[in-house]
Amino acid sequence: MTPALSENWKQALIVENHPGASGFIGSDLVAQSPADGYTLLMGSTAAVTDKNIGQFAPIALVSASPYIVTMNPKLNITSIRGLIAYAKANPGKLRFGSSGLGSASHLAGELFASMADIDILHVPYKGTGQALTDLLAGHIDLMFAPAQTVISQIESGKLISLAQTGSKRSAALPNIPTVAEAGLPGYSAVGWFGLFAPVKTPLPVVQKINQSVMAALSQKSIRAAMMERGSEPVIGLPSDFAAFLRIDQAKWAKLIKQNGIAVQ
Repeated sequence: MTPALSENWKQALIVENHPGASGFIGSDLVAQSPADGYTLLMGSTAAVTDKNIGQFAPIALVSASPYIVTMNPKLNITSIRGLIAYAKANPGKLRFGSSGLGSASHLAGELFASMADIDILHVPYKGTGQALTDLLAGHIDLMFAPAQTVISQIESGKLISLAQTGSKRSAALPNIPTVAEAGLPGYSAVGWFGLFAPVKTPLPVVQKINQSVMAALSQKSIRAAMMERGSEPVIGLPSDFAAFLRIDQAKWAKLIKQNGIAVQ
């Protein structure tokens, strides 16, 4: 969205990556910044949780997309049912990687393990790129991965896609069945990206930024570029994003508590 927003605002938009601690380093930096609308956070499931949501004003849910259950080919597992059967026969042997503790790729895997009643080992990384490198090398066995991260590796045959984690088939990934379709009824998990400002940012500023973001997401070229990467754009108000966050965070908080899952 950067070029479209820069053109709209008639000034440069600088993107700074601050990785680490499942996104908390970047989110803390924004939370402590002046609440003037000039420093924003593109946050995700792990970077904004019930622990720090009070530090932010939600602006816009940019995308809420399913992840792909992705396997290294070495185990010759080609279906969700096959994955569950292998895990039941080999408890604790399968290793799934994530972009960090509490990330969507972590929690999606934990929800899968809980619902399938299997024991799989979580291996957290400092980012999706590192996890993907180890998945390709066979150091881990599977990932619940953002589509844009693994789609080219799947198309080239270096990785196998078993299913996608949404509640229904994705318009961006129409040929990949859902986990529920493929053998685990009731399963659903998405990874989201959304724009935030520091909590005391004036509401008119939040609304104005939301309008600019919605205009960008309505552009055919931007929507097409996101869809090509398996990311579905979302159109909505700041209040819609706030409501989405309440439901999403309640779901993961329940899973974490019931299963004693370690997160940041």
